[in-house]
Amino acid sequence: MTTHATSSTEPVGRLLGWLGLRARSGTYEEGSEAPPGSRNLVREAREQLLGAMTSFLLSHDLDISPANLLIAHSAFSGINPRLARQIAARSQTHEGVTQQWLDELMEQEPVVADRADLDRMVARLESNLETFHTSTRAARSATREYGSKLEAHVSDLEQVQKTGELVSHLADIAKVMLERTRHAEDEMRKSEDETKALRRSLARAKRDAEIDYLTGLPNRRAFEVLLERHHEEARSACEPLSVAFCDIDEFKKVNDLHGHEAGDRVIKLIADTLARISNDHCHVARHGGEEFVMLFRGLPPSEAAKRLDEAREGLSERRLINRKTDQPFGQITFSGGVADVFGYAEVRAALKAADEALYRAKEGGRNRIELAVPEE
Repeated sequence: MTTHATSSTEPVGRLLGWLGLRARSGTYEEGSEAPPGSRNLVREAREQLLGAMTSFLLSHDLDISPANLLIAHSAFSGINPRLARQIAARSQTHEGVTQQWLDELMEQEPVVADRADLDRMVARLESNLETFHTSTRAARSATREYGSKLEAHVSDLEQVQKTGELVSHLADIAKVMLERTRHAEDEMRKSEDETKALRRSLARAKRDAEIDYLTGLPNRRAFEVLLERHHEEARSACEPLSVAFCDIDEFKKVNDLHGHEAGDRVIKLIADTLARISNDHCHVARHGGEEFVMLFRGLPPSEAAKRLDEAREGLSERRLINRKTDQPFGQITFSGGVADVFGYAEVRAALKAADEALYRAKEGGRNRIELAVPEE
């Protein structure tokens, strides 16, 4: 409980610093030199984010824990607009935001720590595995060489005629040492094989961590990597870059009427529909739940919206049937919002603008695509 928490933000700030979140709430890392005149703005932005996170945790009587701080940071920094909407909607209900509700929400859609932190941890693990693999292989090689020499000496001792009791005793000791050496070599070989298997599992886990298990599309984490790369490349090449959010219309009704298994099939249908318009410069990923995100390299927002609208129209004209029950799904549609990435000061702002355009499309009647208005 938070009854022991101080009203000051200092303990929260220390914990944010320990988590590595405080520096990322602004544009510049701690210790780096910000341009003249920008330091106050950066500090003000950090203080506002910290204040919002602190207020959220204390006003809802939530534990000041690393998990809750990650949730608060993800929601209030603009990293996860969907989470922010869920928290805002829940706050308006009589149940309110509780620790139990947050825990259940995170079981469904866990908040992932910063990619750079995760990559650093994976890199350290890979480095440790490589070091262990190299050391084990070298030790096994040395043990094998030592064992071969010891075996030769044992053979020589056994062939000595009329050896005294001392030499015979030394031969017995050497036999025991040889047996133990061979055993150590076998154990090292097993360790080396286990290390190779672990490295393969780690590589497979890294691939799986970037793929959505239901649709086979890249997940939000993989999309963020694509967005960062294409943003840099498009900016250098002076190419347009557009981003879009898409959301299945009235998806809850599908789950309520036909069940979650049928709902999963609808999600895969939308994923396939959007994947058909993707290519090397158009990427689609599952952002979470029934929401998808797309990146259009080389297309201005109007052209990206046109391509997305064609996919939407083609889907809306189909009449689908639940093959397991023979009951009609009726019309399955989605809504979308498109924004110009370079029309905003930051990529996060463009993502937020696309998300807001999506919800204007929802409020405007659904089954439509809306364009975001760039910043002045």
